[in-house]
Amino acid sequence: MTQNPDQVLIFDTTLRDGEQSPGCSMTQPEKLRVARALAELGVDVIEAGFPAASRGDFDAVSAIAREIAGPIVCGLARCNRDDIELVAKALQHAPRRRIHVFLATSAIHREHKLNMAKEEIVRIAVEGVKIARDLCADVEFSPEDASRTELEFLAQVVEAVIDAGATTVNIPDTVGYTVPDEFGELFRYLRQNVRGIERARLSVHCHDDLGMAVANSLTAVVAGARQIECTVNGIGERAGNCSLEEVVMALKTRETFFNLRTNVQSTRLYPTSRLVSNIVGMPIPRNKAIVGENAFAHESGIHQHGMLKHHSTYEIMRPESVGLSRSSLVLGKHSGRHAFRERVQQLGFELDELEFNRVFAEFKALADKKKELFDGDIEALVLRAEGAASGPWTLEDLQTIAGGGAPARAAVKLRHADGRLVERGVTGDGPVDAAVKAIETATGIDVALRKFELRSVSAGEDAQGEAIVYVEYNERTYRGSSVSTDIVESSARAFLEVVNRIELARKAGARTRDERTGGARIAQAAV
Repeated sequence: MTQNPDQVLIFDTTLRDGEQSPGCSMTQPEKLRVARALAELGVDVIEAGFPAASRGDFDAVSAIAREIAGPIVCGLARCNRDDIELVAKALQHAPRRRIHVFLATSAIHREHKLNMAKEEIVRIAVEGVKIARDLCADVEFSPEDASRTELEFLAQVVEAVIDAGATTVNIPDTVGYTVPDEFGELFRYLRQNVRGIERARLSVHCHDDLGMAVANSLTAVVAGARQIECTVNGIGERAGNCSLEEVVMALKTRETFFNLRTNVQSTRLYPTSRLVSNIVGMPIPRNKAIVGENAFAHESGIHQHGMLKHHSTYEIMRPESVGLSRSSLVLGKHSGRHAFRERVQQLGFELDELEFNRVFAEFKALADKKKELFDGDIEALVLRAEGAASGPWTLEDLQTIAGGGAPARAAVKLRHADGRLVERGVTGDGPVDAAVKAIETATGIDVALRKFELRSVSAGEDAQGEAIVYVEYNERTYRGSSVSTDIVESSARAFLEVVNRIELARKAGARTRDERTGGARIAQAAV
């Protein structure tokens, strides 16, 4: 296999492994938005999903394969013909495609999950790779829980799948168990003991259970891996995955140490991070490396003095290098289209004329309520306009009364896509509780509220508040979010977004049940 030894491929699995994080599920339009952002970011591979998991996953992978050009579009499959053929079908329209097959190899998984002997593991892995290779020239194999697999057996499996035609072999630390020195030795062992190892690209996929996903991934690169599997903001199951922005900027900032490069356009990191955060409803911690609010903030007097002398005293990266502008430009109701467009572009967003007109109208309406608009306000406007959840219900009017020791009361007026106008008024423990109960009564959807968060998206007394709600319905978690200067309104709209997601899921579920009757398959798994 021909590969550039100085190039590290960035394999993004935000849409597959990242979406498996509790509360981080995305609709198909949201997945397409993220996929477009990843293509603009310059990732080499987009793992779009696991087509056998559900009809929704299959449709999302198919849509991304049709619409996204540039990166390789990848789909995950277990080592069986049905899964692999589903991936091939979902990817059939992708200009560049890859089938990713996996099978657990550790003694723990062999005994407690698969109930298979080593010989059977090798046979099934080889068969899976051969089936995939008949359908696609680019095939990746992952020995799940590789970091807890006996070295000799792992080498045997890796050698066998390379002989079967795997072009990439990924070594996952599935449960975030390994440590850098140990993981580096694992890669060196494989390079020294697997015949034909040069015919495949070695990849690394780390989870962050012990907080070492990035360190382990970089150690693997030093030891010979030339693909890193990661997610935007490090989202993923349990404690998450290796963070894309962190490994990319580590390789770029310490280029003289690693002597390696990626194709990622680092100035797109900040807007892509904010987009994913907004879509999955997972706020970025202020102290998050690279893209957190405090990443380039300096409060200590000594640090500030040094920064005034020269930025390199306390900054190893420039904020502009990750797409974070430090413009002091503050917009208000007298700001024109040109200033607003320039600020939107500085923040890393590209809007067509129709989208820009819609966002500018929202900006003017908000500017009438706020004295000054900051970057957080503009980001919220753009992201809300891009990702406005479509659904059968829209909020036409909301009125709340609270105070005086009496129960709060809310009255809502909702319009359904079928033309119905529903009005309900109820009381609650507070205005937010009353508004949520009124929406439940009007729509007939009763849910269990599991989590409710409020946070400011900008500075000042008149800052916009973002409401994020998590509810449980039919043993599934749904998330909704909204932004407004009125926190009761943002809470009501966030809850209505959840209701719309449930309505759409119920319709999709009805279609899936019909398809199951016709022989469709549903599978669950993860690497």
